[in-house]
Amino acid sequence: MRSLSDLKDFEAIKVYLASSDEILSWSFGEITKPETINYRTFKPERDGLFDERIFGPVKDYECSCGKYKRIRYKGVICDKCGVEVTHSRVRRERMGSITLASPIAHVWFFRGIPSKMALLLDITPRTLESVIYFSSFIVTDINHNEKAKAISAIEEDLQKEKAKIEKQLNEKISQLEKDNKASLRGEEFSAKEAAIKVNQKTMAFRDTYTEQLDNIEKEYKLMLKKVEAIELFSVLSDVEYMNLSFYVDMFATVNIGAEAIKEILDSMDLNKLGEELHSQMETAKGQKAVKIAKRLRVVEGFRRANLQPSRMIMSVIPVIPPDLRPMVQLEGGRFATSDLNDLYRKVINRNNRLQRLLDLGAPEIIIRNEKRMLQESVDALFDQSKQKRKATRTRGKELRSLADMLKGKQGRFRQNLLGKRVDYSGRSVIVNGPELKLNECGLPKEMALELFKPFVLREVLARGYAPNVKSAKFVLDAQGPEVWDILEEVVKGHPVLLNRAPTLWRLGIQAFYPRLVEGNAIRLHLCVCDGYNADFDGDQMAVHLPLSKPAIEEAKELMISTNNLLKPSDGSPMSVPTKIMLFGIYYLTSIDKSLPAYPITFSSVEEALHVYGSRNDIKLRQIIKVRVNSGIEELTLGRLLFNKVVPEAFGFINDKMDKPNIKAFLARAFDSQPKEVVVKLIDDLKDLGLKYGTVSGHSVALSDLVIPGDIDELINQGRTAVAEIDRNFNRGLITQDEARRLR
Repeated sequence: MRSLSDLKDFEAIKVYLASSDEILSWSFGEITKPETINYRTFKPERDGLFDERIFGPVKDYECSCGKYKRIRYKGVICDKCGVEVTHSRVRRERMGSITLASPIAHVWFFRGIPSKMALLLDITPRTLESVIYFSSFIVTDINHNEKAKAISAIEEDLQKEKAKIEKQLNEKISQLEKDNKASLRGEEFSAKEAAIKVNQKTMAFRDTYTEQLDNIEKEYKLMLKKVEAIELFSVLSDVEYMNLSFYVDMFATVNIGAEAIKEILDSMDLNKLGEELHSQMETAKGQKAVKIAKRLRVVEGFRRANLQPSRMIMSVIPVIPPDLRPMVQLEGGRFATSDLNDLYRKVINRNNRLQRLLDLGAPEIIIRNEKRMLQESVDALFDQSKQKRKATRTRGKELRSLADMLKGKQGRFRQNLLGKRVDYSGRSVIVNGPELKLNECGLPKEMALELFKPFVLREVLARGYAPNVKSAKFVLDAQGPEVWDILEEVVKGHPVLLNRAPTLWRLGIQAFYPRLVEGNAIRLHLCVCDGYNADFDGDQMAVHLPLSKPAIEEAKELMISTNNLLKPSDGSPMSVPTKIMLFGIYYLTSIDKSLPAYPITFSSVEEALHVYGSRNDIKLRQIIKVRVNSGIEELTLGRLLFNKVVPEAFGFINDKMDKPNIKAFLARAFDSQPKEVVVKLIDDLKDLGLKYGTVSGHSVALSDLVIPGDIDELINQGRTAVAEIDRNFNRGLITQDEARRLR
C-alpha cells in the first residue's frame, strides 16, 4: 500500500469493490490473535489488533524492545522485536488483514435495498439470506441428461415399492388362508362361515394396501414434481434436500453458504448475461420489464467497472489502522476502547475456532453452525444496521460498526472530512434583541472574551498591565474591570459572522458588529430572522471571527447585514417587520370604528401630538381632523406617529399599513432612497411596531400565564431530589447511567 504522503495530490477518488489480492496488498501483516494490549506492560500484543510489527511503533523512532531509538535508525527493522523504526503516525495509515477460514458474503450487497446479489442471481433477497446463513441449499451446477435418468430412477423406485407392497399383501393373504385351514382341522365349523371370515380379513388387508399405495404414489409424485422443478440456482430447504439428496446428487451439485454463492458468481459470464437480458427486455412488459431493467443495471454496472461479481464474497477482510480505533487508559487503570476492537475480536475468535474445527475434522453440522456465526460477526463488523440481532456491550449498548462510523451527520465524512472544527468560533442559543440596530448582534461577554482573546492579550501587554504573555493570561483570567474596558474597545468596529445551519443560501451567513451583552445567548435582530429562517424556540447559531484585514474588509463591505436586505431570487425586500412588529404598525395605523370622531380640528401635526401627550380624552386610533400640507385631513394620531419615521420624500401616508402595504412601502423605499435611509427606516419601523404591539395588549407577557401557587415548593422538591442523586453518585452507590436516568 502506498504511503499517505504520496496521496496528498489527487483530483478524484474512485470507490469500488476490492478483491482479496488487493486487500492483501494493503495489509502490512495478518492478525491472528484477538488480544489488544498486555495489561501488565501496556504494550501491544504480538499478532494482535495493535501489533507494532504490523502497524508501526507506538513511540516515534523507537522499536518495541527499545534496542533502536532516535531518528538515525529510521527505516531499520529491529532484529529482536521485528518493529520498524519510523514515525508513530504510520499507525494512522497502515492496515492489517484477517484471512478467513471460510468465504463470507458482504452484507452491503446481499442485504442492501435493492439487494445487488439477489438481483444478479435472480432470486429473492430472503431466499439468498437463507442460503448465506446456512438454512437452505442452492444448486450450483446441473446435468440435464442425468436429470432424466434421475426421474426414471424415481419412477422405477415407485414401481419397485408398489411391487414390494403387493408382494407383502399376497404373503399376508396366503398366510391367512394357511392359518384358516389349520384352525378348521381342530374345530367343527362350516366351510361357508370360515370363507366369510377369510374374505373379511382379506378385504381389510386390501384396503390397507390401497391406502399405502395411494400414500406412496403421492409421496413419489411430489418427489418427482420437486425433482423436475430443480434448475440451476434452485433453492432447497434443509428438509427438502435431506429427502431428495439421493436423487438430486445424481444430476446436480448442491452447496450451502457464501461458498455456494461464490461458486455461482465465479462461473457467471456477464457479457452473455447482459446480451440475454437485452433481448428479453425487447419483448418484456409491465412488472417483468421493470425487474429485468433493475437486473440489467446491476450487470452493466459490474461490466463498466470491469469487476468480477465474486468480489462480493470475501475471503480476506481488512483491519483499519489502530489509531482510527484507539484504546485509551482512564483514571483508576481502566481502559476505554473503540467498539470496532470488540467487533474485530469477535471475528478473530470465531475465525480461529472455525479453523481449529476444520483441522480436527468436526461433524458437518458443527462446521456449518460455526460458519454461520462467522458470517454474522463479519456482518456486525461491517454494518450493524443490517442486523436483526445487533451486537451489544455487556450493558446492552449497541456497538458502532464500520458503516456507522462512516454514515450520517456524526460519520467520518460529514463530521471530520467535510465539517471542520474552526478556531475563533463559538456556538450558542439565539434570543431576540429588540434593542439592536440592523447591523448589530448581541454577543455574550464571556464568549466575546474568548473569541477576541489574542487581541485583548495584545492590549494588556501594550498598556503595561502585564510584563509578558504568561502574566497577561493571568490578568485575562482574573477578568478585572480593565479587561472588560479593553474588550469594549477591541470589539468596536470589528465585525463577526453569524451562521445558522443549514446554510442553504447567501443569507444563511451574515456579518454584524457585536454589542456586548450579559448572559450566554446570542441576540439577533428581529428583521434578519427570515434570511436565516430562524426562530427563537431553541435554535442555535455559530459565530466566527474574521482575523485578517482582507477578511474584515470583506465582511464589512459584502457580508454585513445592511448590504443583504433583498431576496437573492427576485430582489424583493427580505428584512421587513413581521409578526408582533407588523401587528404593532397595523394597530397604530388602523381606525377603531367604535370610537366617535374627535370634535376639534387641529391646526398642525405638532398641536395634535401635543394634545395627545397632555390629555386623556383623545385616543390613538380615534379619527381626528388635522391640517396637513395646507389641507384638512381625516386621520388618526397613530398615523401621525407612523409618518414621523417616514422619509419626507414619501409625503404623508394616510392609510392603514398591513403586510402588503408595508412590503410595497419598503420596496418603494429600496427603489428610491439611499441604503442608509432604508436601514434607518427598518430600525424605526421595528421599534415602532414593538412599542405599539405592546401598547395594544396583544403581545404575550408573563402575566398572561397561569402560574401554580405551589411552583416554588415543586422546584425545591426537584432540586432536593437532584441533590440526593448527585450525593449517591459521588458516594459510588449508583452508576453514571443510573444517575442520568434518575435525574
